[in-house]
Amino acid sequence: MDQRTWSTAEVAAMTGLTSRTLRHYDAIGLVRPAFTGHGGLRHYGSEELLTLQEVLVLRELGLRLDVVARVLSGERDRLEALRGHEAALRQESARVGRLADTVARTLVHLEGGTTMSEDDTTTMFDGARLDADRAAYEEKLVAEHGEGVRAAFRQSEQRTAGWGQQQYESAAAEWDALAARFVALLRSGEAAGGEAAQALTAEHFASVAQYWTPGRASYTGLAQTYVDDPAFRSTFDAKDPALAGYLRDAMTAYAERELA
Repeated sequence: MDQRTWSTAEVAAMTGLTSRTLRHYDAIGLVRPAFTGHGGLRHYGSEELLTLQEVLVLRELGLRLDVVARVLSGERDRLEALRGHEAALRQESARVGRLADTVARTLVHLEGGTTMSEDDTTTMFDGARLDADRAAYEEKLVAEHGEGVRAAFRQSEQRTAGWGQQQYESAAAEWDALAARFVALLRSGEAAGGEAAQALTAEHFASVAQYWTPGRASYTGLAQTYVDDPAFRSTFDAKDPALAGYLRDAMTAYAERELA
């Protein structure tokens, strides 16, 4: 029998969840640790990790915590439940494809009666960790720019739900081409509010609208995020240190002229 256990800190690192979230799951009886050691340190075994994985899969499918609790307390066989979760996840977009793969690997272990290796327990939360990162970034932008950002995230998820790898690569190539043209205008001395820059900004707006439809305030907010957010800023700085500011000015001018 597998006697390996993992501390709260180790589980948090594997899943991308915070220690506070794990404590909350314990408090509401959703995922309790295998035991609590000296000083109140929680320790989780393989069974607890499997339960936590199922919780994260159900959350990914959009279920509230109270609904998740009811599902987990049911009499469904765990293998049957995991097969159902895997089937549902494989119908989702490429964003959750990696999460579905972790469920498939877990089924192999459960059906074969094998013990999970160190590598298995490290990778079984890969998809959930990516989603946790996205969720954390969403909350950061909501805190900075308001609840309208959350609606934009939901719109984007809906519009790209059926996208495959080729579509994402095509969208990335389209953006790279737009960025290169913005850099060319910037270096030519074209004003951000000039005719050519505004025509290109209209193309940028159309590109953004593939994912979500901004209004004046949200498009202006996105423009400022390009300057303020380190992730965006580093991407633009790699192309030209003045690009983020140029985009902000061009997008702000476009929003004031064209958007309600």
